[in-house]
Amino acid sequence: MRLVIQRVSRASVSVENEIIGQIEKGLLVLLGIEQADSEEDIDWLIQKTIQMRIFSDEEGKMNCSLQAIQGDLLVVSQFTLHASTKKGNRPSFIAAARPEQAIPLYESFIHKAQTALGKAVQSGSFGADMKVDLLNDGPVTILIDSKNRE
Repeated sequence: MRLVIQRVSRASVSVENEIIGQIEKGLLVLLGIEQADSEEDIDWLIQKTIQMRIFSDEEGKMNCSLQAIQGDLLVVSQFTLHASTKKGNRPSFIAAARPEQAIPLYESFIHKAQTALGKAVQSGSFGADMKVDLLNDGPVTILIDSKNRE
């Protein structure tokens, strides 16, 4: 599983010009699911995401987590995070999980994030043509791969 985590002042996701998910201060997470992913990947990533200290404390140092600031979370599925660009100029998405595997994992990620945060998590619509609008704060953007736990 791969995540692109962006610290935002605000973010929203729309389908056919209708906002379906919207947050204020918090994190926008683009979530890519591959064939080898499981619930174990979700558990590790949820804890990393909500406990990562990337929000400023009173002294302006990145020392607070999403959980600590009681920030919002918006999760958007993005299979293109598993693009292979090794050969030619057209990306291959063969490593990305098929919908029948990816949808339950996507829904589990959202459910487990809600449980861990103790509040609702906003989300996109799996497989839809979505428009994501955000105001990146910092900018702070972090990549995490559950198969490469650095």
